[in-house]
Amino acid sequence: MTGQAATSPPSSPFGPDFVADPYPTYAALREAGPVHQVTLPDGSTVWLVTRYADVRAALADQRLSLDKANSDGSWRGFSLPPALDANLLNMDPPNHTRIRRLIAQAFGPQRIAGLRPRVEAAAEELLDRVAPHGQADLVADFAGPLPVTVICDLLGVPEEDRAALRGWTDVMLSPPADDPRAGARVILRLQEFLVALIADKRRRPGDDLLSAMIDARDTEADGGTDRLSEDELTSLAFLVLFAGYENSVHLIGTGLLALLQHPEQLDAVRAAPELPAGAVEELLRYEPPAPVAFRRFPLTDVTIGGVHIPAGAAVLVNVAAANRDPLRFDRPELLDVNRSDSGHLTLGHGIHYCVGAPLARLELQVAIGAVIRRFPKLMLAVDPADLSWRPSFRTRGLRSLPVTF
Repeated sequence: MTGQAATSPPSSPFGPDFVADPYPTYAALREAGPVHQVTLPDGSTVWLVTRYADVRAALADQRLSLDKANSDGSWRGFSLPPALDANLLNMDPPNHTRIRRLIAQAFGPQRIAGLRPRVEAAAEELLDRVAPHGQADLVADFAGPLPVTVICDLLGVPEEDRAALRGWTDVMLSPPADDPRAGARVILRLQEFLVALIADKRRRPGDDLLSAMIDARDTEADGGTDRLSEDELTSLAFLVLFAGYENSVHLIGTGLLALLQHPEQLDAVRAAPELPAGAVEELLRYEPPAPVAFRRFPLTDVTIGGVHIPAGAAVLVNVAAANRDPLRFDRPELLDVNRSDSGHLTLGHGIHYCVGAPLARLELQVAIGAVIRRFPKLMLAVDPADLSWRPSFRTRGLRSLPVTF
């Protein structure tokens, strides 16, 4: 299979200014061409897809495998032990189909709607704690602990373990610069914790997602063809915990910042009784928590955007660049909570569309709605240029969000 040669913007586009504002880099890449071979900060060479039409097609292209066994060996990436690696982000059909079918009901509209009162109560409890002080760090005091509460409720994690879980997850997201092995140690602690929690749930099952997943693991269904392996069970619990926490923290933090930086948009959503669904979709489009979707490996040579990519090479699809593609969205650089056409790719597309999407939308709507309702004089406490961001091209998240109210 042949195609045109890729255009040549900077081969290492992730410079010192990238973390604070990646969007000029994304725009330059998108304008220069649909696909580029670039070097990541860890030294890996990948093919980066930047334009909306190509990104959307790639997300649904089953010739692009999520299974690392189909890599040509050039991908470095993030390493997990086998007991945590057998999850949906590393699987193709039929295993992906089998596991997703087993958990889809747990994330269905009815169960998620049933979580709303608990999410609302948790949000109000957190805001009650900071309200008397007139100032807060909305990441440390609100956006961080709220998703932990929700995910731990969903999985049935005991109250006494939740602070430790949040600490471990924070280290995974941003290991200390002076301790490069901290992330690996924390992953092993998480694995040990989940194995012990699963054993406890087997002895004393409850009305929670993890107990339901254990039942799917231990009960023969359809002649055994749908049964989870033990590693799949542990990996699935890890994925729900980690992805559910990380993405929601970033969504709430960057969503609040976006509104604070666009006062007219903040006024528009404040006038509504709750954050409108259209505003939720616009915040999802404007600041995706995962700017690049999980890596993929072509099963055969493919052509994307007219560019030839060999089998086994690592492909990253740049969702954040696609969400601001002017060929797809009118004035994409502007935040517009009344935008009538969402069509964003933040939650994916195709068979790998985010299974937790209903929960992400619920948390974003409740969390931001609660903050702007409680604090009508909410303002940033620092210059936006002084905000601290997590140093990663894979995630888009604030370390802190100091505000006054």
